[in-house]
Amino acid sequence: MIQTVITPDKTKFDMSVSLPDAYVGKEVHVFFYIDDEVKQTTASVLPKKKPSDFFGTLSIEDGEKMQDYVTQSRNEWERNF
Repeated sequence: MIQTVITPDKTKFDMSVSLPDAYVGKEVHVFFYIDDEVKQTTASVLPKKKPSDFFGTLSIEDGEKMQDYVTQSRNEWERNF
């Protein structure tokens, strides 16, 4: 996949694209959209998650292992070099 971002300064402009050899002879899709519109649409469509939405997604054992790892990592911050 190839992606680039442009900011046009007029309504009509010429654009050329250099494609890899693997793209030649294949159907290639070109999209034009305004980034702000996509961000607004995505924010309005996806519901905001609450911490309670994640309850039960991690087993107790995995949670304890993760907590032990975090505690160990924080203890390493305090060591002298």
